Amino acid sequence: MLEVSELHAFYGKSHVLHGVSFSVQPGEIVALLGRNGVGRSTSIKAVMGLVAARGSVVFKNEEMVGLEAHEIARRGIGYVPEDRAIFPDLTVRQNLALGMKGRRESRRWKMEDMFALFPQLRERADTRGGVLSGGEQQMLTLCRTLMGDPDLLMIDEPSEGLAPKAVAQVSEFLSEMKKRAIAVLLVEQKLTISLQISQRLYVMGHGRVVFHGTPGELRENESVRKEWLEV
Repeated sequence: MLEVSELHAFYGKSHVLHGVSFSVQPGEIVALLGRNGVGRSTSIKAVMGLVAARGSVVFKNEEMVGLEAHEIARRGIGYVPEDRAIFPDLTVRQNLALGMKGRRESRRWKMEDMFALFPQLRERADTRGGVLSGGEQQMLTLCRTLMGDPDLLMIDEPSEGLAPKAVAQVSEFLSEMKKRAIAVLLVEQKLTISLQISQRLYVMGHGRVVFHGTPGELRENESVRKEWLEV
């Protein structure tokens, strides 16, 4: 579904990614792991066309490099940014409606599905986004992206700064995506979530992929965990 090959990315003159390659298959959950600043978030921003990049990003047999972010979104990639980027003056219901793409009858996800995933959002449906808690805002941005009916969901640090209860709800959301065979590319600092939910994972260091394998293989590889993940 997604094949990234020899991806280089830049912020101005700063060369951030140095030939990163990874893949996501249909219905698969893949995690990008590593310490802060190694290029995980930049990798998914480059896939989404949000940073200058060269190399190859093939999604459903079509090259994405060179396309604008809105064009990439229309092709079926959903992006959940780390800063959530909700519309604070709009209600929960209005935020969700803005996520819709395409014809109503062709979409796999409806607003009622979002309220079933996160009942708190139903209770807050007519509340402005700006007064929601951090956990509720994270639920909202996950659901708003899902309302666009993506084939691949890229999620950047969904548990960052959340209370334990909200982290558990995010983990349940990811489990539901796994059950429904929605492909997910996950950037996540919490190793326990990634090991529990992912089928494969990549560890990054200094703008490169330094390990690729299954959660079981990473558990057994103490040297990789010590050098590239543990603080």
